[in-house]
Amino acid sequence: MTTIKQVASFAGVSVATVSRVINETGYVHEDTRRKVEAAVKQLNYKPNEVARSLYKKKSRLIGLLLPDITNPYFPLLARGVEDRMQENDFRIIFGNSDEDRQKELDYMDTFTQNNVVGVISSTNDPDADCYAKLKIPVVFLDRTSSDSLSVYADGAYGGRLAAQEMVARGSKQITVLQGPAHIRPAQDRFRGAVEELQQLNITYHVVETTSFSFKDAESWAKELFSKHPDTDGVIASNDIVATAVMHEAHRLGKKIPDDVQIIGFDDIPLSSLLFPPLSTIRQPAYEMGWEAAGLLIQLIEQSQATKSSMRQPHSSISYSSIQLPVKFIERATTRKVDFHG
Repeated sequence: MTTIKQVASFAGVSVATVSRVINETGYVHEDTRRKVEAAVKQLNYKPNEVARSLYKKKSRLIGLLLPDITNPYFPLLARGVEDRMQENDFRIIFGNSDEDRQKELDYMDTFTQNNVVGVISSTNDPDADCYAKLKIPVVFLDRTSSDSLSVYADGAYGGRLAAQEMVARGSKQITVLQGPAHIRPAQDRFRGAVEELQQLNITYHVVETTSFSFKDAESWAKELFSKHPDTDGVIASNDIVATAVMHEAHRLGKKIPDDVQIIGFDDIPLSSLLFPPLSTIRQPAYEMGWEAAGLLIQLIEQSQATKSSMRQPHSSISYSSIQLPVKFIERATTRKVDFHG
C-alpha cells in the first residue's frame, strides 16, 4: 500500500505539501499541485479516510448498523445502501449488532469516534436514547420510529396479502408464526395476517417466535406440527423460518403444497432455489437500502448547508418517511388457483 511519504518522495516535495494538496488546505503553487496530483494517480495512493475526516472535520463516512448479517435479507439492504453511497462518494463503516443491545451501543460509540456524518440503522429500538442524543442525521431502515425518518415496507399489507392468498388456495386450518415481539415490522405483518383471517372467519393458530435466526427456526417448525398437526397452511414470519417449516413437513411425510401450503416473507435469493421453490411476500430490500441512503444524503446536505449559512430555521426543507410496497411471489409451495373461474 502506497504511503504519503512515498508520494512526497516521488513528487519531490515535502509530506506537508502532499497533505495540503490532498486535504485542500493552505496554498500550494499550481505547478506543484499538478506534480502531487500526478504522483497520487500514478502510485494509486488512497488517503486514510478516517484520519482525513478527523483532520479536516469534514467527513464522508456513514455508519450502517444491521441486526444479523447471517440473515440473507440484510445484505440486500446493505448493498442498496452501499451502491448509492458509493455513487455519491460516501464510504461506510459497518456494524453487526446481533440484536444485542450492548453491541449496538458500542457500535454507535465507534461511529461517533470515527466522525461519521450520518447513520442508517436497522435497530430493534429506534426510540432509544443513543439515537436521540446524536447530533447527526439518522435514518432507520426496515424499522419505523415515532420521531425519526424511516424507510420500510408495508408489512401490515404483506400479512393481509399472505392470508388472502393462503385462503384463496383452499387452506382452512392455518398456523401463523408470529415474529419476535420486539421487532415492529414482524408484528405489523403478524397483525395484518391475523386481522385478515378473522375477517374471513378462518380458523387459525399462533406459534410465537423470539428471533429470525437459523438456529432457532428448526425448533419452532417442530413445535408447529407437534401442537397443530392438522395445519394445512403456514404463514411464516420470514423465509428462513418458512424453509425450516418445509424441511419439517418433508420429514413428517407431508406433501407440499397438497397437504400443507407455506408462504414466507422477504423473498431472499435462497427462496427461489429451494425444492419446491418458496411462495413468499417480497419486500424490496435493495430498493429500501437505496432509498434510505438517498434520504440520508439529503439530510446530510441540508444539515451542512444550514451550518455554513445564516439560513433561518423556517427555510429548511422537510422530508418524509418512505413506505415501499410489497407483493406476493407465487411459486410451488402454494397451490395454483383460477381467480377467473
